[in-house]
Amino acid sequence: MTYIFKEKPATEAEAPTFVLLHGTGGDENQFFGLGEQLLPEARLVAPRGDVSEGGALRFFRRTGEGVYDMDDLRLRTEKMADFLKGLEADGPLIGLGYSNGANILAAVMIAHPELVDAAVLMHPLIPWTPGDVAGLSGRKVLITAGRRDPICPAPKTEALISWFSAQGAATEAFWHEGGHEIVPGELNAVARFVSFAQS
Repeated sequence: MTYIFKEKPATEAEAPTFVLLHGTGGDENQFFGLGEQLLPEARLVAPRGDVSEGGALRFFRRTGEGVYDMDDLRLRTEKMADFLKGLEADGPLIGLGYSNGANILAAVMIAHPELVDAAVLMHPLIPWTPGDVAGLSGRKVLITAGRRDPICPAPKTEALISWFSAQGAATEAFWHEGGHEIVPGELNAVARFVSFAQS
């Protein structure tokens, strides 16, 4: 099984493959235009989450706000990992996810650290403490967050930043003073990071 997804081919040989993962209630179009702006030469791939929560699309199930169905998350992490492997990227594989999309991307990196070369995790929530993972050393990670995010508490975000750093990933963070929304300064930080990450 795979995902319904939107794709645009690369315009240059060995250009990055840029995977765009939407948040709850989004779809494959949510970040496609942003992807074109950030990496116009890249191959863009935007899968659609295949879990419905009251009609809102997601990448895995949960039983409440911040309470994940861990069995389902494990299954769908493997599905996303298989999807990424199947892309057979020629150049670097860069992921960008927001909220639920950031969570599935982070889960893939924890389970399969060899797959993703660089990742933008926008407002992620990993509510457990992962064990140490070999293979993340040198991977590039940007985590963005709001200090007053009611969905992704700042201490959990700080713990995730520390975890990636402890695994040897080149980890950056961008904070704004708001909540779960994406702000212009955040997008500027993403643009800088993505430009650096493809090199």
